[in-house]
Amino acid sequence: MLPGDPAANPSPSELPELRADCARCFGLCCVALPFSRSADFALDKPAGTPCPNLADDFRCRTHDTLRRDGFTGCTVFDCFGAGQKVSQVTFEGRDWRGDAGRVRRMSEVFPVMRHLHELLRYLAEALALPAAAPVHGELAQARERVEALTRGTPEELVALDVAALRAEVNASLLRASDLARAGVPGRKKDRRGADLFAARLKGASLRGASLRGACLVAADLRGADLREADLTGADLRDARLHGADLTGALFLTQPQLAAAQGDMTTRLPETVSRPTHW
Repeated sequence: MLPGDPAANPSPSELPELRADCARCFGLCCVALPFSRSADFALDKPAGTPCPNLADDFRCRTHDTLRRDGFTGCTVFDCFGAGQKVSQVTFEGRDWRGDAGRVRRMSEVFPVMRHLHELLRYLAEALALPAAAPVHGELAQARERVEALTRGTPEELVALDVAALRAEVNASLLRASDLARAGVPGRKKDRRGADLFAARLKGASLRGASLRGACLVAADLRGADLREADLTGADLRDARLHGADLTGALFLTQPQLAAAQGDMTTRLPETVSRPTHW
């Protein structure tokens, strides 16, 4: 297969290992992660303590009514498959119940694994971009390295320098983004890291723009053209995307989309699905 062959480099949506499989997880997002009483969570919970809504079968008792019950934060979380990896591979199918040491270790490992799986998700998308073929080799090497790290022991995972790894992989992802956006006609806006809080961008032309790390909280992006825009790490909480065109948008993840507002007129890339609450 050629490097750019879709069969050789499937998109993230075609890779089950990068999608959460709660049936194979020990409810780690409900145990390992802390949260504080706020607009996103109805109560305080420290890391390593099971959420009171977690049932004996590791399922959420209030899953279908999370937003109504004050747990919006849960509905915008995605582990990218890290939960089942930690549960079934790192800890070989042994759950945390009745073992204080294991619950502590799992709570340390799970956030690290989520970072690794998020990187794998970005790398899978970059490898599926035909225009990024010149860097497919280095992207494939990065993917192999990150995949190998996910198979490490709990001690190795906790000791991992995640920030350094993300910086290294990000350099390759940036090159892939530049190549993918190079074919977009016209001048591309560079708004990396921009503070666009509550910005009035209704109908804005942002095709092929770099919005990596931009703060777009509560921004009005209704009807905006975001085709082929790079949205890596952009904060889209409560951004209004009604009628916006995100066809081909790069590195947009499901949690980003779930945190935003949109409707049936919002056009999305194939790498994500329309949130059920829109």
